[in-house]
Amino acid sequence: MRTIIRLLTLSIIFLLMLSGCSTRPTILRMDENVQTDFSGRWNDTDARIIAQSMLKDVLARPWLKQFQSNKGRTPIVVVGEIRNMSSEHIDTNPFIYDIERELLNSGIVRFVVGDSIREKIRQERADQQTPLSGAAFSKYGAEIGADFMLVGVIGSTVDAVQGEKAVAYKVTLELISIETGEKVWIGDKVIKKIIKQSKTSW
Repeated sequence: MRTIIRLLTLSIIFLLMLSGCSTRPTILRMDENVQTDFSGRWNDTDARIIAQSMLKDVLARPWLKQFQSNKGRTPIVVVGEIRNMSSEHIDTNPFIYDIERELLNSGIVRFVVGDSIREKIRQERADQQTPLSGAAFSKYGAEIGADFMLVGVIGSTVDAVQGEKAVAYKVTLELISIETGEKVWIGDKVIKKIIKQSKTSW
């Protein structure tokens, strides 16, 4: 009897050791454009969809042809602050990058960097005014200013009951003339999500 109990104990220990060895995470690589949405919170897919949709809209509006007709050139745009006013923490930097990419790759407008990067470039330009022998350097006065600044806000509304939640993310963007302060375009985009989870109170 004791031998049987001892064998059963050893078998249980062996099985536990095996199960402990199989707890390594499973990793699955996937295409960056595949939608992954486990929590229902704001994610990279939301940022990409909204950026593509809103930039398509802004570049199709009358302000663009009016500027080209009046100035005879392509407008220069800079992305300003995108504020997060939603109910959750959202890193707006990836969203800003998506907007910058869509603007630049459109080929319809010219694009300059924002304040933080511009200051670094100015410092580098200043450092180059005393170049090393044979080194190239950038001249002052060649920096291009923007004609328009794109700013915006990310907001959200939440409606929840036990085990089910509806979240609506609304992004509003405004294009403002730097010369006159006039708003030449306002656009918004809403993404709605229904999140269901059993035995959970929101």
